[in-house]
This record gives sequence, structure tokens and C-alpha cells, in this order.
Amino acid sequence: MLGVVAIDGLPAPDMVEVAFAGRSNVGKSSLINALTGQKNLARQSNTPGRTQEINFFRFDPSIAKGRIVDLPGYGYARESKKRIAIWNRLLRSYLRGRPNLRRAFVLVDARHGLKANDLTMLDMLDEAAVSYQIILSKSDKIKVTAQEAVLVATQEALRKRPAAHPDIILSAAHKNIGLKEIRTAIAQLL
Repeated sequence: MLGVVAIDGLPAPDMVEVAFAGRSNVGKSSLINALTGQKNLARQSNTPGRTQEINFFRFDPSIAKGRIVDLPGYGYARESKKRIAIWNRLLRSYLRGRPNLRRAFVLVDARHGLKANDLTMLDMLDEAAVSYQIILSKSDKIKVTAQEAVLVATQEALRKRPAAHPDIILSAAHKNIGLKEIRTAIAQLL
């Protein structure tokens, strides 16, 4: 694992990267741990805003040559506005300057759907021309009819976004929902 707090600390762009973004406490760390089968690879916390750097995790080299990138959560953090502005500059620099970044998976809490800060992230990804795919996390916490409604609303919101991948994945890391679809998407990118 490598944690980066400044653009000059980024690893060389010598292998494919897939990034995970999302609001604070949306379940990025839980999903990364579930995808890799390692319980403590990405630190999990009940405290929003714990991921305060860009974290790089290498895939097992016998499986694939590439990295998972855990981006800082956005939308809530008990930090100063100055510190949050520094994170945002680092994030923008990372997104604009990584030719090896194949896709960003943006986690959105299925219970709440797209929020203003999610749309800001999507704007940033569109502007940087980074392909992204939405993962509706915590989908096990709502009924099937609510899942369908949030799926339709999300599809509609993405319709005119240039960098959005059309397939949306419903997931629940703790129940292994959607993991196969996410792993398949990553394998195709690698």
C-alpha cells in the first residue's frame, strides 16, 4: 500500500489503475476489502472523512498487473476548509494527469441517490475525461421497488454525461452483492 498526500508522491503511471470515489461513509473501504478478499486492506471507519490521502493498492501480481486507488471521501470531513481544499486540488491533479487511469467507480448510497456533492464529482470526472461507472452501495438496505426507483433516477441523471459508463451496479459489500459484476468490469479494464 502507498498513501499519497501530494502530487509529487504519486507512483509512476506504469500500470493500469481503477479508482474508487464516493462520499464519506459510502462504503469504499468495505467494498475494496470485499473485492480483494482482504478484511483489513483498506481501513474502515464509522467516522466520516477517515481516508485523507490517495491510497494505492497493488493487485496480486499472479492475478493482474494493476492498482486499485482509494480516493478521499468527499462531502463531509472534520477538517478545515483549507485542508479540504488541499485534498480537492490533489484529487483534481490526479484525475487530470493519470493516463493509466482506466475508470473511476463512483459509489453512491442507494438509500439517498445522487446528491449535490456526487454531481460535483461527476462534473470533475467529465471535465477530466475520465470514464466512470456508478455503483449504488448499501443496496441491501432498501426494498426492491426503491432500488428500481434509484436506478432509474440515476440512469436519467447520467444520460447526458459524456464520461459516464451506461451500466450501473447495485452492491452491498457485506452481503457480496454486485461483487462479481464489479470484478468483471475491472478484469475487462485490465
